[in-house]
Amino acid sequence: NGGTTVKVNTVDHGTFQNQINSYLQGTPEDAFTWFSGHRMRFFAKKGLAQPIDDVWNDVKGNFTEGFAASVKGDDGHVYAVPTSYYPWAIFYRKDVFAAGNYKIPTNWDDFKALCVQMKKDNLTPIAFADKDGWPAMGTFDILNLRMNGYDFHVGLCGGQQKWTDPKVANVFKKWAEITPYYSPAFAGLTWQEAAQQLLHKKAGMFLLGLFVSEQFVASGNPDDLAQLDFFPFPDLGTSYDAEKALDAPIDVYMLAKKSPTLGSDTGQAKAFLEFMSKGSSQITYWKASPGAIPTANDADQSQYPALTKKAAQIVSNAKRITQFFDRDSRPDFSGPNSMQGFLLKYLSNPKGDTGTLQGQMQSFWDALPPE
Repeated sequence: NGGTTVKVNTVDHGTFQNQINSYLQGTPEDAFTWFSGHRMRFFAKKGLAQPIDDVWNDVKGNFTEGFAASVKGDDGHVYAVPTSYYPWAIFYRKDVFAAGNYKIPTNWDDFKALCVQMKKDNLTPIAFADKDGWPAMGTFDILNLRMNGYDFHVGLCGGQQKWTDPKVANVFKKWAEITPYYSPAFAGLTWQEAAQQLLHKKAGMFLLGLFVSEQFVASGNPDDLAQLDFFPFPDLGTSYDAEKALDAPIDVYMLAKKSPTLGSDTGQAKAFLEFMSKGSSQITYWKASPGAIPTANDADQSQYPALTKKAAQIVSNAKRITQFFDRDSRPDFSGPNSMQGFLLKYLSNPKGDTGTLQGQMQSFWDALPPE
């Protein structure tokens, strides 16, 4: 920006996540890339991130309300600039819907009726896979958001709401209405295997992130990707439908408060964040990584394929954006021994009473050490 040379320190994804806490407390670079949601707010609360309200005031006109809400700390200050995202939605093949004369469902009853019809037509209505533990969290997120609203969901993820709340029981009851339509033996399937069911016309629909398209690209047949489409999760008939909330994990850039050079570099570091807020900068990155969509309003969408254009539209319509459970909650509540395991237990008997399970979830949360 203005002739400044930016030195980049690239670390692989897993190592970066595991070491970022100690990295930020040591001698970090001025700026770092991270996730929005709880994980951003966590470092803000710990005093490891620099507030950037002045930068945000200059660039906020280039972002939607949903993106703006996603970069605020608990103290009301802004700590990040959002740079890319990908939405979760219900994916399907256009040719399968055309052959079955299926209509896009916009409400819950129509969605369930479509599942019934697909089952009659010998399709698995909903591809589902949970071998890796995290995919089921996407369904919990969207049901909780649409039934109980953004504020309750974020509060539940952060421990301000209780897992024993009847509102959570209602989410599990609603979820049980569609579990009979899932892929058989889903607990042993990876998301890639479930995506293959959609690709090969064995399943009708799949709730997942835009990255499901990778499997369609990998088939080697350009028509497969051309047939892939999606629709937003259907309305549930609650007052929260209007929020049009969805999971769209957002990657952000932040400033490291303990950087030994930030004092002398503050102007340049903030200029770098402003540079990363521009659509032209984000498009350059998108060309190298097309699964992640630019956040800036002025990004040149004429270069996007149809699927990406539609994904950008669905997110711009969202009044509230969540980051996916494992980014919105504590890492030690999001793993195989906690939320992932609890949801697998629920899915093994979705019609059963969830009171005991909810009690176990709350007890697990209560036993966690202070963050």
